[in-house]
Amino acid sequence: MNRIYLDNAATTPMDPQVLEAMLPYMTSHFGNPSSVYSYGRETRLAIENARKTVARILQANPGEIFFTSGGTESDNMAISSAIHDLGCRHIITSPIEHHAVLHTVEHFDQQDMVTMSFVKLLPDGHIDLEDLEAQLAARPERCLVSLMHANNEIGNLLDIYATGEICKKYNAIFHSDTVQTIGHYKIDLRKNPVHFATAASHKFHGPKGVGIIYINDNIKINPIVYGGGQERNMRAGTENLYGIVGFAKALELADASQEKDSAYIQSLKQYMIEQLGQHIPDVAFNGDYKGQCLYTVLNVSFPKTEKSEMILFSLDMQGVCASGGSACSSGADIGSHVIRAINNNPNRVPVRFSFSKYNTKEEIDVVVEKLKQLI
Repeated sequence: MNRIYLDNAATTPMDPQVLEAMLPYMTSHFGNPSSVYSYGRETRLAIENARKTVARILQANPGEIFFTSGGTESDNMAISSAIHDLGCRHIITSPIEHHAVLHTVEHFDQQDMVTMSFVKLLPDGHIDLEDLEAQLAARPERCLVSLMHANNEIGNLLDIYATGEICKKYNAIFHSDTVQTIGHYKIDLRKNPVHFATAASHKFHGPKGVGIIYINDNIKINPIVYGGGQERNMRAGTENLYGIVGFAKALELADASQEKDSAYIQSLKQYMIEQLGQHIPDVAFNGDYKGQCLYTVLNVSFPKTEKSEMILFSLDMQGVCASGGSACSSGADIGSHVIRAINNNPNRVPVRFSFSKYNTKEEIDVVVEKLKQLI
């Protein structure tokens, strides 16, 4: 049975060209980048070239890009640094953030290091920027605002420029989890007033276990991992050499084919919306799915029946990979905190389908046919 993979917001298959770029650094180019002999110098060069590539694509300075183990570590680092090094005493976030942000903020709140509040959500799941401004205006202490660029479950896109301008007005630190958008959109970090942004290469056909944190030149923070001078003293430990090379290659490929890929993937999403509308009675969609929304994500709301309650399990049995929410919390089947926050209807079952350049219309036809039988 051929598997149909429609969970690309959780992770993506690696592009063969990325693997090809990584292989030499897994075999012959294995020197420790901190060593002074030629083996070490050639791997050091590979890391710094990767950094320059990433910086060029994101319109940042190479000195603002630090390699990490992924989006979760980067989010933790941004929030921890804002509290410990930048004097933030209150955090404004939203109830629909990724757990890498929510659980970190809750941890520091429980330790009594900060207070926290949620910004209001509009009915379509967008962030209420007027409420954000009102909250910032009312706080005497320095605030951290942590709001994701695109929601990983419903796909809603935040206007990060407008959000950053509000933060600037109130001298707040702005961290945006850009894990779902870097590699999918042309992002100019020079033009967008963010202090911290984060990415993970496995969201755009790169390897797992490698990410970045962008730290704006105007702020100075301390490392959270000590024990070596790697990453310009910001993150000790021998670098994930082949992962870093893979990150840069994946980002380079994604950037080069962004217009073509995004148009193609958007057409797949549109096609699925139309097919579901025609063939599944009472189907609906969560979030601003036709407006400011990721072209890679479609969150479908099915009427709850005895059959549809088991829909993810049934799809899996039929060889279709989709998800009910975030991959990072899908092991604990407690339902989606995002859907609960925007549309808590116990009579609906949410399923997230997320697409990549490797999906086809034929696959969508097969999935819609299976859904007709299942529902």
